[in-house]
Amino acid sequence: MQRIKKGDEVIVIAGRDKGKRGNVLSLTKDDRAYVDNVNLVKKHKRGNPNTGETGGIVEQEAAIHLSNIALYNAATDKADRVGFKTLEDGRKVRVFKSNGEVVDLA
Repeated sequence: MQRIKKGDEVIVIAGRDKGKRGNVLSLTKDDRAYVDNVNLVKKHKRGNPNTGETGGIVEQEAAIHLSNIALYNAATDKADRVGFKTLEDGRKVRVFKSNGEVVDLA
């Protein structure tokens, strides 16, 4: 089970975007994540007249390493570490280390 999943709200804890919050758009296999409006880079795109795409400089998200982001805990309004716990019905869920609150609602 992963500590950070797609759709989680995370906060950046290291790097030039430290303190920014956003939702995880996708995860890669090499322990990186794409986070909404975090780690924005300018990419030079070539236009394609056959498909009607215009060229130019576009701003898009770049991948950020999982060690530089942490799950955001709304109750404490801070970044929080994640642990795992098995419920009475046998489900394994993620919990916040600070207050023991369950992360996975469904």
